[in-house]
Parts: sequence; C-alpha cells; structure tokens
Amino acid sequence: MRTPPVEVLPDPGLIIGADRLTESSAGTLEHRYAATGQVTRRFPVAGAAEVDRAVTAARAAHPEWAALPRDQRRRLLLRVAELIRDHAEELSLISVVENGMPMSLAAHSPALTADLFEYNAGWADKIGGAVEPTWPVEALDYAIEEPYGVVGVIIPWNGPLASIGMVVAPALAAGNCVVLKPPELTPWTSLRFGELLTEAGVPPGVVSVVPGGPAAGEALTRHPGVDKLHFTGSGATARRVLAGAQENLTPACLELGGKSANLIFADADLGAAVQQVVGSLVQLSGQTCLFGSRVIVEASVYDQVVEMVAGMLNYIKVGDPLDPETMMGPVVSAAAADRIMGMIDRARGECRLVTGGTRMSGEFADGYFIAPTVFADTDNDSYLAQHEVFGPVLSISKFTDDAEAVRLANGTPYGLAGYIWSTDLQRTHRVAAQLAVGNVWVIGFFGMPPSMPFGGVKQSGYGRVGGRDGIREFTRPKNVWIAL
Repeated sequence: MRTPPVEVLPDPGLIIGADRLTESSAGTLEHRYAATGQVTRRFPVAGAAEVDRAVTAARAAHPEWAALPRDQRRRLLLRVAELIRDHAEELSLISVVENGMPMSLAAHSPALTADLFEYNAGWADKIGGAVEPTWPVEALDYAIEEPYGVVGVIIPWNGPLASIGMVVAPALAAGNCVVLKPPELTPWTSLRFGELLTEAGVPPGVVSVVPGGPAAGEALTRHPGVDKLHFTGSGATARRVLAGAQENLTPACLELGGKSANLIFADADLGAAVQQVVGSLVQLSGQTCLFGSRVIVEASVYDQVVEMVAGMLNYIKVGDPLDPETMMGPVVSAAAADRIMGMIDRARGECRLVTGGTRMSGEFADGYFIAPTVFADTDNDSYLAQHEVFGPVLSISKFTDDAEAVRLANGTPYGLAGYIWSTDLQRTHRVAAQLAVGNVWVIGFFGMPPSMPFGGVKQSGYGRVGGRDGIREFTRPKNVWIAL
C-alpha cells in the first residue's frame, strides 16, 4: 500500500471571510488515511465562536452578492467551474487521500462538480418571478423569487466535492451566501474549494468553510443568523439538525439515507443487472446513499442471480486507492469498519452468508478494508433489510409476482431510490409509479445529470437538489400588490 501524497492537501485552517484561521476555540483533530490508518495532517476544527464569525461574515457579504448583476454572478460561477476542471487531477488526489475513494471513482468527481456549477450558473440570470391575475379589483400583482440570505450547508464525507456542486452551486446561483461545514473526517476538499473561490474572484464572506464535528453542526443549526439549512447525512443526525433548527424555525432541506431496492425480473438482461449490482456494492465500498443494497429477484431466476453475483465478485480488484486499476478501497474509518462488522455479525444469524463477511488481512490489515459481503435468503423484516449498512454489504431476497415485488421494495422506512430491471415496458411504467421513492432508474444507472431533481421521501428526507427544483429550494417568493 503506497504512502498517500500528503503534499497535495491544502494548508489547514478555517476560511472565514477574507481570513484563514489556523487556531480555533475547538482545537485540532488528526486526519487518518483510510487505506493505511496513518495520520496525514492535523487541522483546526470550528467551534461555536468560529461558526458565529462565519455567519456574521456571510450576513455582511450578502447584500452585495444578492445585488450583483446576474450576468456577473453567472460569469463568476462559470469561472469556478473552469478552475475545478483545471485542478481536476489535484482534486481527485485529495478525494483519494481524504476518504479512501479509489482513483478510478475519484477521477470522475471534478468533471461532475464543474458540470453542476456550469448548469446552475445558467440559472443565475434566469431566476425571475411571475405576474399573477387579480380580482375582484384591478391591480398589478407580481411575485419575485428572492434568495433566503445565509444558507448553512452541512455536507457528508462520502462525496464532498460532488455534494458541493449539488448544494452550494444552486445556493450561490440563487444569490445566497453559504456557511459550508464539511465533516471532521474529510475537511480537505472543501478547503481547497474555498481557495478556488477566492482565485475565481468570489467576494470574501460569500462562502466560508468551517470543518468541524457535532459542536460546529449544532452551532450552525441553532444560529439565528442562518436563514435556511441544507443537510446531507444520516437520519439520526438529521433529527439533531431539526432540533436545532426549530429554535428559530429555520427551514431545512434534508437528503438522508436509503435502503434502495434493486428489482430484477425474470425477463431482464441478468448480466447487465448483476454487473450494476456488483458495481454499486464495490463503488466507494458501498458507502453511498443511492446504493441498491436490497436485491429483490424473481423466484424463477433467484438462484442464478445469487450465483452470478458471487461469481462476478471474484473479478473485483480490492486494493490501493491510488492504483487506477483498483475497483474497491477501504471504508472511511476504524469506527465505520467496526460498525459495519457489527451489522455483518448480526446478519449471520438471520440470513445465509454467500461470500465475504470479514475484515481483510495481510497487506490490508492496517487499513479499514472489509471484504465485499453478500447475504442471501434475506427476510424483508430482518435487521439487515431494514437498516442502512453504508458499507460493502448486499442482501438478496426473492419475490413471486409484481405485487410482491412492489410490497417488498416499499417495505422499509426509506424512500430514496429504486431500480427496475425488466424488458416489459408496461411493467416498468406500472412498477415505477408504485414505488414510494424520490428517484427510479430503469435498466441501469446512468448517473445524475444536473438537470434532474434528486431527493427522497419518507425517512430519506425532503426537498430537492438539481434542476429547476434545486434552484427553487434556495429561493422564496415575495408578492407585490399594486392597486390600480
């Protein structure tokens, strides 16, 4: 396992307004490289004092940013996108060091993020309003879409750069200022992003970057100077976010976890379906909210699919995240590895273990590597089927007809995504309409274009990012009535 290129990491220090703070009230933490467990660098983390300073800087910067001519805001965001593309290799390396993401996956993040900034830059000069009909008296009535003001954004550790593109880009395009809190596990991408904003010419205070843990998150959610919150993460943390937000009745948008169903019907292209199932299992070691971790297969092809999944895993290269041929790397931390192994051990008593189920040894012993794990004959009421693992663990179960497939797919508290594998066009439309989820992919996952609204239902959250709905998430209407 090669030594991580620590030199690629940006200098530690909170970015607040025009200042770089190398000391903070909450002290410092150390970051560890997931592939080896070794410390990369220490960095200061934000406490309540630094969050307050960042919100104050955002409030001071907002009037100028909101009043900036739309074409200038558009050009600034396009410049940000250009810089992200220019620094793609550097940003990819930071992602690898930051959370152990394989380079084969990390290399795609800068282009995706740049695309998100370009798309949302295009909305900056198109956000307007509407003239409304009036009665019974004659009047001119119009509604204006205005920015909220200061948006507190809490992003996850599993894909910081993409999350910045999905959330920060539309918030800025709509005319808001942002206080960005990356988690303590992955501070580096956000700090480098903050430096690129300065290089692009974005005014100080428009975006402050305050890495931190629960104390910083609580200070941000409870701050009276924050006009809206956007949180991406777990349901448990979301409840704490909402508890803080309720003090000031701060509106919030939540993008939470999932336990998404992969429905494989007997008429599907089984090779393509299994390839995606295995691909999502190993992609970022299953640490993605969209992971179709429940594979629900029509009974007549069930045994065949289980055998194909196990067989295809033999061709997956687990290894050094810096190796471009590596397909699966470690999980993010020692705590994550312990939690995932606890869920695997519990599932052994509920399901049939097909493959995996162990920590990896040998050259992987010092890192946080877990073997790709597959359980079969999973009962939909089992702990494994009902709870998000957020690790490289699949559960496989069977159904007998369309109605049972839908019932099982909808039979969890989550509702983020669903996947349908069938060549029957009528069935795919019918089943897609019945899935209680925010997003459905049919015959394959081909990514998430910036124009697509993304979000969940039930305990997968509410609100949307992406497309026109993503812009609306960061604006609110003001109505003006002029009596005539």
